[in-house]
Amino acid sequence: MKTLYKLVSTALFLLVISNSNVFAQGCVAIRSTGGLCSMDEHPDSSVKNGAWLFNSNTRYYKSFRHFVGKMEQYQRIDVMHNNVINKVVTQDFGFTRIFNDRWSLAIDIPYADNSRSQVQKGNGTRFSTHTFGLGDIRVTGYYWLLNPAKVHQGNIQIGLGAKFATGQYNLQDYFLQADGTKALGPVDQSIQLGDGGTGVSLELNAYYNFTHKLGLYANYFYLANPRDVNGTPRSASAASAQTIAVTGDIESVPDQELFRGGASLAVGHFDFSAGARYDVLPVRDLFGNSDGFRRPGRIFSGEPGVTYRFKNIAIYGFFPIAIIRDRTQSVPDLRTQAITHVYTQGDAAFADYVVNIGLTVKF
Repeated sequence: MKTLYKLVSTALFLLVISNSNVFAQGCVAIRSTGGLCSMDEHPDSSVKNGAWLFNSNTRYYKSFRHFVGKMEQYQRIDVMHNNVINKVVTQDFGFTRIFNDRWSLAIDIPYADNSRSQVQKGNGTRFSTHTFGLGDIRVTGYYWLLNPAKVHQGNIQIGLGAKFATGQYNLQDYFLQADGTKALGPVDQSIQLGDGGTGVSLELNAYYNFTHKLGLYANYFYLANPRDVNGTPRSASAASAQTIAVTGDIESVPDQELFRGGASLAVGHFDFSAGARYDVLPVRDLFGNSDGFRRPGRIFSGEPGVTYRFKNIAIYGFFPIAIIRDRTQSVPDLRTQAITHVYTQGDAAFADYVVNIGLTVKF
């Protein structure tokens, strides 16, 4: 049972951080949605009813490579030197209450320290804007579909949650002007702390063990944000009539989606994993309208990871490495194209990799 527990929890610890770090690469990403998957511990005899799990996860990425579709805009770095550079550090604190071997409840509280470096178009001077503070909190209830007392080789967990608009979505900072002065304006959507919408999340988490050391894990996450736009202007500058007509002047409140899966291997106190993840910021939302400015896109990444556990503590590191980055057409892009009859597609900056490090404590 002890060996089985170690193997199962290998896959499950991978899923702890997956929802804390949804959409973690670049301008396609808005921010961490928060979230903690209770699959960090298998519901067997090693996890007592009434137990608590605490997870602390630190995520870092630097987005600086611009893409239009799947084509990287090399000139932004090599020739024009005007690429946007986002640096994001997010600290998630998660608490999970295990009620019994099937039911649990989790809350995730994210804090972020974000910066965005860009070039002033008029004089070519680089400057930065910043945000810091509480992000959007998420609360989720989880249930194992199969009875853990009878089924040990594999199981499926479903989670339903609510994401609250606790993070500020209209923060401002000072922007450098062409004449050298500074003007106050809303920071870019990619470094706002929240999206301004109350959302509903669905999760499906699963594992299957071939042996006591080798197993598979899988995770699906979808955050539905019914709110259309949050009222925050995309820029302090006056928008053109056409931009207003296609709703590109106001920030959108988009949905988010994640697929994740792979294999894990237990070796002594270490658990090694190799997997893939597919992050999506959809062009259109599942519910409601999809107006407003957003940078939809897809990121396919390889995700190696390692966990070291001792007693009731596990220390982990996971490092998604981008393989395919794709900035898709947004609704304003499509509307502009319909008006002008000219193909229209904005760009977005992506990271090469993401660093996730943290620990989970059972008490």
